[in-house]
Order: sequence, then structure tokens, then C-alpha cells
Amino acid sequence: MSKDTQIAWTDHTFNIAWGCSKISPGCKNCYADTLSHRWGLDFWDEGKNRRTFGAKYWSEPLAWNVKAQADGVRQRVFCSSMCDVFEDHPTIDAEREKLWPLIRQTPWLDWQLLTKRAERIAENLPADWGSGYGNVWLGVSVESGDYEWRFNEHLAHIPCQVRFVSYEPALGPVTGLEWAKLGWIIYGGESGKGYRSDQTDWARHVKSRCAEFGVSFFYKQGAAFRPGTDPTLDGATIQEFPQSVALDFQQAA
Repeated sequence: MSKDTQIAWTDHTFNIAWGCSKISPGCKNCYADTLSHRWGLDFWDEGKNRRTFGAKYWSEPLAWNVKAQADGVRQRVFCSSMCDVFEDHPTIDAEREKLWPLIRQTPWLDWQLLTKRAERIAENLPADWGSGYGNVWLGVSVESGDYEWRFNEHLAHIPCQVRFVSYEPALGPVTGLEWAKLGWIIYGGESGKGYRSDQTDWARHVKSRCAEFGVSFFYKQGAAFRPGTDPTLDGATIQEFPQSVALDFQQAA
């Protein structure tokens, strides 16, 4: 599936910035923090600056859009793997305002916006959001049942093309989601040094609930230092997920 990223469930990654602050157990072994420090960079805490990018970087999705349109095949863009788009930080707030016009200019790209700050989504959507941009998927991270509120109390009530949950790293069972309002769920155990174990039954339960409610299920991996896959858990993968129909934007393109 992935074209220029190692993230298995998307085609591209685009970061409005680098840097974040840790707010829940899922953040403990944050790969973005680890990668940043490996390169001698430190943007990880509330009081720290965030790394931003120039015009050349921000123009890259325009090229992806041109190619996707020429090929007649929509492409998916995960935004952002190295920060949280809805973090309450002055730099992130400013960069996020640049993101909405870019999304409107790229109707052949489906933008997958994932956050742990579900309570900030509604107040930070653009004024013309209406019933949702046709090429935006909104997602929240839910690492255990303790964080089901991110979906149930917030995202489930926000209009959008696709609502999704990233159940990764899976740190506990997730049983109480409002499944009927969910379009897609990613299951992933933690990897790397100091990984925390998961239980196969957590994934099997989610897969069965997805089948019951017609929710697409993507099994990424079980927990391990270098995870493999489990073919018995393969479900409806992202490749089978319905194509978004970006009506307003494609007609204007």
C-alpha cells in the first residue's frame, strides 16, 4: 500500500511540523520522539519549539495530487506522523491554518488526520467545514478502553467523510466504541526497544465487532521488538475501503 513511507496503511506522510508533548500511556515510547533525538533534535515537550518547513516541502502534496489525477487513482496522506495536528501550541496552530487550503487544493488526496487531542478537533476545524471536507478522514488514537472517550464523546459527533480509530499501540482491551459511527480501525501492537505486550484476543474481539457493524479492519501487527503479522487476523484491509468522493473539491479542480 505505502509508496514513500513505512507506515503500512497510507501512501504518503506529510508533517505540518515536528514536535509534540506526551499526554497518555500510548505516548511513552513515541517513535517520532525517538527518531528526532536520534538525529540530535529536541522538539518534545510543551515548552519546546516545533520544527517547521518551507514552501518547497509544502508544495510536495500538489505534485502527488497531479500524479494521482493523471493515474486516476486516489492517494492517501497521513498527516502528521511527527506531531499532533490539533496540539495546543502556537506553532502548530499557525501551521494548521496553512493545511486547510492545501487540502482544498488537492482533491485527489485523501488526508488522514490523526490526533490524541480529540477534545480540540471541533473548535479547530475550518469555518467552511460544514458536513466535512470530502477528502479528509478524521481519526483518534485509542490505546485502551480508558481512552474510548476520544471517539465516543468527541469524534463520533463530528461530521466527516470517514471516522477512524488507531488502536495502536494496543495497551489494553477496547470494547465500548460506538461502532456504528466508525468507518475504519487500525490494530497495532507496540514495537521496538521496551515494547509493551498485547493480547491476541484484543485484536480478535475488535475484528469480530467490525464484522458485525460493517467497519473496515486493518491488522497491522502484534507487539514484538520486530513484529510480524498474523494471517488469521487479516480482515477487511484499507485496500478494500471505499474510495472517498471529494465532490466539492473535484468539481472545482
